[in-house]
Amino acid sequence: MTAQSDTQGSVTTVYKVSGMSCGHCEGSVSGEISELPGVTSVKAVASAGEVTVVSEAPLDEFAVRAAVDEAGFELVGQA
Repeated sequence: MTAQSDTQGSVTTVYKVSGMSCGHCEGSVSGEISELPGVTSVKAVASAGEVTVVSEAPLDEFAVRAAVDEAGFELVGQA
């Protein structure tokens, strides 16, 4: 697992997402993931195909996958 805890007890995880190509894509993915319980920050970068998520605790990958699917993209896995 590539999730990393920082000194404040939050967890940062980077996910690979396929299909993002623009700022609108980034916003769609970020919006869906940010609604998951415990998520404090989301940054999607279409050019890298990555989404960095900061949360209070490790997230269930199934929940993240469902959120990405809802936005219309595919979660490839963790970076």
